[in-house]
Amino acid sequence: MITCRLSTILGAKRLKVSDVCRATGIARATLDRYYNDRVKSFDRDVLGKLCQFLQVKPGDLLVEVEQADLFGVPTAAH
Repeated sequence: MITCRLSTILGAKRLKVSDVCRATGIARATLDRYYNDRVKSFDRDVLGKLCQFLQVKPGDLLVEVEQADLFGVPTAAH
């Protein structure tokens, strides 16, 4: 599963969603979906603006995690 780490990155940089909205021109509703990790599809323009403003790479913003990791469920060793 792919997850968006916008909330983590903003917290680390001590930025607010409103700061990003003003600086990038991305709609608040769009940023809220990314922030709350409720994005159904990723827009390349939005990702480009976020990466440029936050000075991160797409792989820093979007990461793949195992579904079990999301819920703290231990997985069987292979």
